[in-house]
Amino acid sequence: MSAPTAKLLLAADRRKVAPLDPAEPLTIGRAAANRLCLANQDGVSDHHAVVRFSSSQGWLVCDWQSSDGTFLEGRQVHQCRRLDDGDEIRLGRSGPVLVFECAVTPAPPSSPAPQSISVGNKHVAVAEIRTASVQSEPQHPHIFSWWLLLCLGGLLLLPFPLLFWPLQAGALAGWILLGSRKQHKLTLVLRDGRALRHGFANRRTALAHRNGIRQAIGQDPALP
Repeated sequence: MSAPTAKLLLAADRRKVAPLDPAEPLTIGRAAANRLCLANQDGVSDHHAVVRFSSSQGWLVCDWQSSDGTFLEGRQVHQCRRLDDGDEIRLGRSGPVLVFECAVTPAPPSSPAPQSISVGNKHVAVAEIRTASVQSEPQHPHIFSWWLLLCLGGLLLLPFPLLFWPLQAGALAGWILLGSRKQHKLTLVLRDGRALRHGFANRRTALAHRNGIRQAIGQDPALP
């Protein structure tokens, strides 16, 4: 969590401001060693309270060694409590009041949902898409038949081992290499029943396109 800009103001005189630094806790009390010294304020202990930033919880006010207590919005702070913009911290039961102000960073505007999606060289309106899926198919579906035919034909060279064995090894390597290649097809089924398909050499890329389209049409990307 990044620290938003924050400060403490004296409620009785808002011109008196103590900026807050997330890297250095603000110690408050009568003693001169405090970063916020309130030497002339009644009800304030020498080491009264600390305001610090926590990366997991935000800005916190903590009671230090006060004799009359530290109060946040009327409730006594026994250890530490989270601060929100506009909160009032009272030092002691009748001591001064400090107002916590925090500049809330507005959330960045969300990107508008796409109205159309490009599939290959075609543009499809998002509202027309019913489903999106990916099917993986062999790029060379008949490679086994060709490998078997080549092996059988190579038997004619069996009397010539210097030709037969290199041919068989090459055929086996070609079958393994080409047989493992797949084409991954992204299929969009439109509301009018038509289907659009686009092939990808990489399955991860095809799934990324499918998930993006599913998010655009309001479907769960995790569905199979």
